[in-house]
Amino acid sequence: MKRRIDSIDLLRGIVMVIMMLDHTRDFVHNAAQFDPTDLSSTNVALFLTRWITHFCAPVFVFLAGTGAYLQLARGKSKAELSRFLVTRGLWLIFLELTIVKLGVFFNPDIHFLGFLQVIWVIGVSMIVLAMLIYLPKSVIAAFGVLMSALHNLLDNIPVHAWQGPGTPAPSVGAKLWMLLHKPFFGFPVLWDGTPLILVIYPLIPWIGVMAVGYVFGALYQLDTPRRRRLLIIIGSVATLLFIVIRAINIYGDPSQWSQQKNFVFTVLSFVNTTKYPPSLLFLLMTLGPAILALALFESSTAGGALRNFFVTFGRVPLFFYILQWYTAHAIAIVLHLAFGKPVSWLLRSPLNFGPRETGIGFNLAVVYLAWIAGVLMLYPLCKWFAGVKQRRRDWWLSYL
Repeated sequence: MKRRIDSIDLLRGIVMVIMMLDHTRDFVHNAAQFDPTDLSSTNVALFLTRWITHFCAPVFVFLAGTGAYLQLARGKSKAELSRFLVTRGLWLIFLELTIVKLGVFFNPDIHFLGFLQVIWVIGVSMIVLAMLIYLPKSVIAAFGVLMSALHNLLDNIPVHAWQGPGTPAPSVGAKLWMLLHKPFFGFPVLWDGTPLILVIYPLIPWIGVMAVGYVFGALYQLDTPRRRRLLIIIGSVATLLFIVIRAINIYGDPSQWSQQKNFVFTVLSFVNTTKYPPSLLFLLMTLGPAILALALFESSTAGGALRNFFVTFGRVPLFFYILQWYTAHAIAIVLHLAFGKPVSWLLRSPLNFGPRETGIGFNLAVVYLAWIAGVLMLYPLCKWFAGVKQRRRDWWLSYL
C-alpha cells in the first residue's frame, strides 16, 4: 500500500481549513460572545458559518483512527503500533496543555492548566486504542458503535459545578465524570484551587468514534470499486439514520427540534444537534456525509490545483492545527490595532471570563476575509513541511 491515500488527505484537509473558519470567527467576529446556533438570536449566515464547522472534530477523530489502522497495513506490527499510539497520545495531551493553550490565549497564566479540547481527546483516545487493537476488529467495532449509539442515555447524570476558590473541590468521582461525559465543567487539579482545568471535550463518545474509525481503515485493503460501493452504502445508511431518528424526535440528542418562525429556521432546528459531547445524531449528521465525500473523492480526481491545495493541509494536520491558532489570533490582534479597537481581551488571562469590552470585533464578511488570508498565509509553510515529511523518515516527523 502506498504511504498516503489522497482521498483521506483531501477530506482531512478540507475539514481542517473549515475548522480555521470557526477559530477565526472566535477571535474576529463582533458577536462571538453568543452562541451562533441559538435560533432566538442568530441569523442564517452566522448559523451556517458555525454549523459547517461541526464536521471538523468528528472527521478529525474518525480519520485519526483510520490512520492508525493504515499503519498496520503499511507493515507495522501491533506491538509497534501500540507503542506509537501511547507515546503520540501522551505527546498530544502535552501539546494541548502547553503550545495549544498559548495559541488560544496568548497568555501563559500558570494558574490555568488549560482547556481540554480536541487534541487532548485524540491523545487519550489513542492511548485507549493502543490497548483495543489487540482485540478482534468485530469487538472493536461493537465497542465503538455501542459507545456512540448509547451514550446519550448518560446525559442526565448530575454533576455539581465547582463554585471557585475557597469552596470545596468536586470529589474524585465527580471530576472523573466531568472528564468522561460532562462538558463545560471546570475544577482545580490541586487542593488550593489551582491550576484550573476546564473540560470542553469529554472523552465519551470520542473514544468510540476513533475505535470505529480504526476498523473503518480495513476498507482500504479492498479493491477500489468494492470499497467505493461500501463507502456509499455506509455513508448513505448513516445519513438516512440521522434523518429518521431526528424526525422521530425521541432519542439521539439532548435537544429536540421544533417548528420555528419559518421553514428555513425549522430546518436549522432540525440540523442543530449537540456537539458537547457529540450526540448520536451529531455523529450521524457529520460522519455520514463525510464518508459519502470519501466515495466521491475516490471516484474523481478532478480539481487539479484546488484538490492539491487541500491535500497539502491534510498531509500535515497537527502542524496546521497548531499554526492556525496562532495565525487566527494574531490576525485578530492586527485587525483590532489597525482599526483602533481594544485588544486587551485578546491577551488577557483565560481565568478572566468577564464580559468583553464594547466596540470589539468585525462583521461576518471581515471574518471570512481574515480566514481566507490566514489559510493562504499557512499554505506555503504546510507545503514545505509536507515535502519534508515525504522526503525524510526521521522518527520525530510522525509526531507532528
